[in-house]
Amino acid sequence: MATVELINVFKSFGSVEVLHDINLSLEKGEFVVFVGPSGCGKSTLLRLIAGLEDISAGTLRIGGEPMNQVLPAKRGIAMVFQSYALYPHMSVYENMAFGLEQARLSKDEIDSRVRNAATMLQIEALLDRKPRQLSGGQRQRVAIGRAITRDPRVFLFDEPLSNLDAALRVDTRFEIARLHERLPDTTMIYVTHDQVEAMTLADRIVVLNKGRIEQVGSPIELYEKPASKFVAGFIGSPRMNFIEGETAKKHGAATFGIRPEHIGIAKRSGAWSGKVFLTEKLGSDTFLHVDVADVGPVNVRAQGTTGYAPGDTVHLAPDDSQIHLFDKQGLPVGK
Repeated sequence: MATVELINVFKSFGSVEVLHDINLSLEKGEFVVFVGPSGCGKSTLLRLIAGLEDISAGTLRIGGEPMNQVLPAKRGIAMVFQSYALYPHMSVYENMAFGLEQARLSKDEIDSRVRNAATMLQIEALLDRKPRQLSGGQRQRVAIGRAITRDPRVFLFDEPLSNLDAALRVDTRFEIARLHERLPDTTMIYVTHDQVEAMTLADRIVVLNKGRIEQVGSPIELYEKPASKFVAGFIGSPRMNFIEGETAKKHGAATFGIRPEHIGIAKRSGAWSGKVFLTEKLGSDTFLHVDVADVGPVNVRAQGTTGYAPGDTVHLAPDDSQIHLFDKQGLPVGK
């Protein structure tokens, strides 16, 4: 139920500046995902919003109110950590109720909030269990449920799925998406390094690099119109092909970029030809890694299964309408 604004925010640890002049405005009810490589400052930025770290310079506002000097417990936020942070000696019910008891809510109000959150996350049958009796996915749902009971203005998620296996990540991601639908007025900020989580959950993505914001936009905006070579390489999996040398020079650029799915493949004709040196068969897709003469290694995405094998010669046809060109500074140049 609140906007979140960061105005000229800096963060330093001693003499090391880790966040530089962050300006960002999040609307009420938005689901915003922070992404970037390790050490880019995304978790630090989340901790500044939570109040777990002090802001070195600049202003944080939540719901229009300055928050720099406000204690974490008074900010109207709830945070979900990757480590779950559940009390092992307490039952699920007790874990979810603990913060409400500290806030001195009535027993009836606590019971109502806990059971409503449990119903929302389909963990009613787990309320009497201890954390050690739960799977990783169940523990994370309990941690999310504990956050829901606080009725926060802002949800903060710090890589909440990183400790789960692949199947549980998918299931819990669905739960978080459904939670966003059920709480449309609650602002959610989510930190991840996972491409799929960012692209499928976010209304907007904030791409961070070396403590600075590289680009903010919807997942499709970042995918189709990256503001830099860094964003183009970071958003999309597998990553964009970057080709330098004569291929780029012909287009008046330092770097020629094209995504694997925007390269056609054939046996007899194409702008490029090369030999397959590796295939990755995933069932729904096949990735061909091709060594192209005078171009270098190129990754191609083909739908379904293919009959190509290492050693085969293939011809590739890049889609000219999907080319991205970058100058020496990594900024886009005209097509």
